[in-house]
Amino acid sequence: MRKVSIFGATGSIGQNTIDLISRQPDTYDVVALTGGRNIKQLAQDAKRLGADVSVTAFDDCLEDLRAALAGSGIHAAAGQAALIEAAARPADWIMSAIVGAAGLAPGIEALKQGATLALANKETLVCAGPLVLDTARQHNARLLPVDSEHSAVFQALVGEDMASVERIIITASGGAFRDWPLSELAGATVEQASNHPNWNMGQRITIDSASMFNKALEVIETKEYFGVRPEQIEVLVHPESTVHALVGFRDGALMAHLGAPDMRHAIGYALHWPERLDLPVSRLDLAQLGQLRFNTPDEDRYPALRLAREVMQRGGLSGAIFNAAKERALDHFIERRIRFPDMADAVAAVLERFEAENGLIDAPLTLDNVKQTDHLARKWVDETVFQRAG
Repeated sequence: MRKVSIFGATGSIGQNTIDLISRQPDTYDVVALTGGRNIKQLAQDAKRLGADVSVTAFDDCLEDLRAALAGSGIHAAAGQAALIEAAARPADWIMSAIVGAAGLAPGIEALKQGATLALANKETLVCAGPLVLDTARQHNARLLPVDSEHSAVFQALVGEDMASVERIIITASGGAFRDWPLSELAGATVEQASNHPNWNMGQRITIDSASMFNKALEVIETKEYFGVRPEQIEVLVHPESTVHALVGFRDGALMAHLGAPDMRHAIGYALHWPERLDLPVSRLDLAQLGQLRFNTPDEDRYPALRLAREVMQRGGLSGAIFNAAKERALDHFIERRIRFPDMADAVAAVLERFEAENGLIDAPLTLDNVKQTDHLARKWVDETVFQRAG
């Protein structure tokens, strides 16, 4: 039996992972499932899969989780310390699908156990890429990408020499507003931003797709994971979401990864790696699809991409600052305190403020410094938002 844990089990990635695991109940022994406030789903899955422990990230949900698991023999726990303890439990394969910077510490703890970490949490590498990769090397752990774009790149590179790679192209759907006039973006609502044209995802990542902050994080993650220079990374808007990424080689060849927009492709590849096994996903009918379109993204529409390139050039703790500011700006948009374009403005303002503060960005890349920088960046976003509102 292969021991597995799923962090972020109640989200879309977690649920798709559970779907694949539950199809082979005699193959997997589930150690830990973690989630947020969807206690009913978390407890239901923990009981169905026979998990050893189930953890909610929120202390105030602990009693509800205990009640939902009563009589099952599954240990219930809550809070950040409980997440870390769950990550320290021996497992062969761990899915890291907690949303946001909250996934960083459990991911590092899992790597310290020498586990294979299937990384769907892009913030882990954005905030602390060198620290995470060093931890994996020190503990002989393996890091497998689960973002569809990075999984596609990873697969296209099988058997290839990184020295022969000229460029990496990741694609973006363009999100909910790709065809909107720029003049109308200021009036975009939360509900409109939450409606993705191709993928079925959670609200936050869907809005991040509309602003392309999600793609900006993926650009930074590409640099960290594959060790390429910022100028080697390109982004193309691809409305069909069929080509997930391409790798260009020095002989002019392009290797593309195509598949239906179903996250079980990337999850299944990481789950079964290095083998390829059957997956319950749609097969592409290219004749029916008919065409594949690609366009260069307009950075006036998607300023997040420009900010990501500035972050890659700046280095240090700028990735952690960028992510924290983005997450907090998104909170304010969802809570209807700022307009859709104001999110990028708030992130830019916080990055500029950090740059003006001597030494903050260039402090050593430690988990404690990432946490402190994260806290300060969120505070400064709040100050920026409330000053403008006042």
